[in-house]
Amino acid sequence: MAYTISTAFAIYFVLWWVTLFLTLPFGVRSQHEDGGGAPGTDPGAPIASRMGPKLIWTTVISAVIFAIAMVAYNAGYLSIERLSKLMGMPF
Repeated sequence: MAYTISTAFAIYFVLWWVTLFLTLPFGVRSQHEDGGGAPGTDPGAPIASRMGPKLIWTTVISAVIFAIAMVAYNAGYLSIERLSKLMGMPF
């Protein structure tokens, strides 16, 4: 069974969002860590979130993971029959 374009896009979309939440905490400095901050703001609020590089890294990392998963799927390692057998469930 081959992926259709819409199925592949949906899998990549979900993988991209999961990877985004993985990369969000990296490189963030809070106002408390920097020693400054505006009065009335939360000390844990970030100074600069640097979303541009994070979005690029998210796209690159999720593309690599997706490519590895597609190669494994096409090689037969991620078939439903194999995965159900690994989990001990009858197919």
